[in-house]
Amino acid sequence: MTNRIRVGITGYGNLGRGVEAAIAQSPDMRLVGVFSRRDPAGVQLLDSEVPVYSIDRTEEFTDEIDVMILCGGSKSDLPEQGPYMAGLFNVVDSYDTHASIPEYYASVDQPARESGHVYLLSSGWDPGLFSINRLMGEAILPEGETYTFWGKGLSQGHSDAVRRVPGVKGGVQYTIPSETAIERVRSGQLPQLETRDKHVRECYVVLEEGADANAVRHAIVSMPAYFADYDTTVHFIDEATLKAEHGAMPHGGFVIRSGKTGQDNDQVMEFSLKLGSNPEFTASVLVAYARAVHRLARLGDIGAKTVFDVAPGLLSPKSPAQLRKELL
Repeated sequence: MTNRIRVGITGYGNLGRGVEAAIAQSPDMRLVGVFSRRDPAGVQLLDSEVPVYSIDRTEEFTDEIDVMILCGGSKSDLPEQGPYMAGLFNVVDSYDTHASIPEYYASVDQPARESGHVYLLSSGWDPGLFSINRLMGEAILPEGETYTFWGKGLSQGHSDAVRRVPGVKGGVQYTIPSETAIERVRSGQLPQLETRDKHVRECYVVLEEGADANAVRHAIVSMPAYFADYDTTVHFIDEATLKAEHGAMPHGGFVIRSGKTGQDNDQVMEFSLKLGSNPEFTASVLVAYARAVHRLARLGDIGAKTVFDVAPGLLSPKSPAQLRKELL
C-alpha cells in the first residue's frame, strides 16, 4: 500500500512491543523506528529490520514520522516527554492518571498548538474506551448512576508506580473488583459505593537488597492517586516467583450505567472487556487512534484532543462509504 502512515514508537517496554505488533497488523501503516533511552544495540525488536535509535535523536525525524506513539509510564515519563514531543510530532499517548488529566492536557495543548500538531492524550481502554461508554451512558440515561469496575487484572500504570518506589527491584499490581458490588449494580439497585467498596489492590514486590520492607509497604499503600484510597495488600516475593507466576498481563473490566427512562422503566447499559494481554490491547487502541490523529492533522486540525473529540469513523482504515454499507 502506498502512502502508508509513518509511525514512530518512543519507549520499548511491554506497551511499545504491543504497538509494534499492532502496526504489523495494519497494512496502512509503517513503523519508521523505535526511540529508546537504552543503548539501541541492546534493544531487540520483534522485527529485526526496524531500526532502533537513541531517544536523543528524535528531532532528526520530524519530516519522516507522521505520528509518534509514546509508550512510557504516566508517573514520570509522559509528563516530561509529552510536552516536548508535542512540539515535534503529531502524538498519541496513554496517559492514565485520571485525576491529573486536565493539567496534563494543558501541558501538551500549548506546545501542540504552537507547532501546529495534533496531540491525542489518554488513549487506551481506561481512560479511553471506558471513558466513551461513561459519556454515552450519561447522555442516554440522564437519570441514573455510572459504575466502573476494573479487573481482575494487572494494571500497567499502577505496576509502573510500584516499581518506581525506592527499594523496589520489581513488582506488579492487580486490581480486583467486588463481585457483590457488580451484582448489586446489574440488578438496578443504584447503590452508593465508596472507592473502597468497589475494588481492592494487591501488589507483589521484589525488594532491592537491603531495602526496608516496612518503608516500601508504607510508600506504596499511602501513594496518592494510586493506592491511598484503596485497601491495598503488599506481598513480598523473590524474583523467580515474580517471573514464574506474574509474567502474564490479563485485565478487563466493566462500565455499567443503570437508570430509568420516562415511564419509570429500569434500563441498564453495560460495556465489558476481557483481555488476555493488557498491553497488547492498549497498544491496539493507540494504533487505531494514531490513524485518526493522522487524518485530523491532514485536515488542518491542531492542539490536544481526547477520545471524546474523535469521530469513531476516523479510527477505521475503511472509507466512510464502506462503513455505511458494512457496519451501519
